[in-house]
Amino acid sequence: MNEPVFIAAGEALTDLIVADTAHTQWTARTGGSTWNVARAMAKLGVPSAFAGAISRDVFGDALWEASMASQLDARFVQRLDKSPLLAIVHRLSPPSYFFVGDDSADLHFDPRALPEQWRTHCRWMHFGGISLARRPLADRLVELAREAKRAGIRISYDPNWRLLMDERYDATLRAMTELADVVKVSDEDLAGLFRTSDLERAFATLRGFNPAAQYLYTRGELGASLHVGAGSWNAPAVAVTVADTVGAGDASIAAFAYSQLAVPERSPAGHLRFAVAGGAAACIGAGASPPALADIERLVLEMGNG
Repeated sequence: MNEPVFIAAGEALTDLIVADTAHTQWTARTGGSTWNVARAMAKLGVPSAFAGAISRDVFGDALWEASMASQLDARFVQRLDKSPLLAIVHRLSPPSYFFVGDDSADLHFDPRALPEQWRTHCRWMHFGGISLARRPLADRLVELAREAKRAGIRISYDPNWRLLMDERYDATLRAMTELADVVKVSDEDLAGLFRTSDLERAFATLRGFNPAAQYLYTRGELGASLHVGAGSWNAPAVAVTVADTVGAGDASIAAFAYSQLAVPERSPAGHLRFAVAGGAAACIGAGASPPALADIERLVLEMGNG
């Protein structure tokens, strides 16, 4: 077994999505921000793991089977006799949702139970999503990130703002930004995290937490930008036939991490284009479909050099 080079730690959950206006029919889909990133990296051929806890029921079974189908390292997934974490999407336009997960399995993830010597082979760890807004799990994950940092492992962080990230999340936002080598953020994230419409000021405040980090700023159809110290690069969005945008942000940070791990000599602009192409490629398939490397590389070629 290849030891994981990339580990995403956080939540795996089930999206229960309403299928009719009477709310009598629902569709279940496996998901979770950090879990999606782990699957995306595995799809790109990087030995990867998802470090988190899932339930021992039909919802947990589906997550387990999808994890194994994605060739994630089974040793990092903890299965517990606790209830599942569910995201109830009760309206599609505009999206409206809430989470059900009191004392659910994800909250009982134990970093001490991870395989021995995981730090030896891991080169990159990713954190984010609602896992960092759910205590006591959040505190364990921040400490795990600190442990990884001490071990010299690179860290990426995508807050992926959701409604439960209010002012109580502020300390975690700052702590994780200070630890991260790469921070991915969107317009929606900035507006929600800083509770403001002044996105430029919010972004400046975020960068002030850790001026040394790389900031991948995604803006949907407006493209994305990369900010490193005093330097910045921009890339336009890629025109694709969109099935849906589920998992696009997760695929973009996975593609960015892959680019830096696989081709470290690539220019900042090149890493940015690869990230944008990764997000676009994820939109081609329905649901959180991890994009194939060939699809990302094709879209990078369509974007041209710069």
